[in-house]
Amino acid sequence: MSDFDLSPERTAGIRRAETLARKISLLLDVIMSESGKPFDYPAIRDGAQKAGYYLSRTRWSLLKAGKEQVVPDEALRAIASVFDVDPEYLLQDGGKLPERVEAELELLRSMRRAEVRNFAARALGPVDPEALKAITRILDEES
Repeated sequence: MSDFDLSPERTAGIRRAETLARKISLLLDVIMSESGKPFDYPAIRDGAQKAGYYLSRTRWSLLKAGKEQVVPDEALRAIASVFDVDPEYLLQDGGKLPERVEAELELLRSMRRAEVRNFAARALGPVDPEALKAITRILDEES
């Protein structure tokens, strides 16, 4: 084994940290807090504390950055409870998205399609109604 080879255990730990960071990033991008704003550290900390786990700013930063570390099961359960997802989802490399995440993504897609339609309508000015319907169909098919 050379200096650059990693043990299977270390490789698995790195992959687990990277997977967790990707999932956290997706959840932060898609799910809003109760106030309707994106989650920030205080909201995450408070939500985790309600679930019985104190999540320090340092640990949260390391989790988001995908740094390899020992993550207690209690931390995973607390983070999952904040976002209302199954704790197993946070560690699965693949698998189905939680219903809440899927619904939020669909809402975002719909909002983006509407923005593009509105932009196209303004940019094109007076357009034949049939052409506008054709553009709408293409946008709906692509998403």
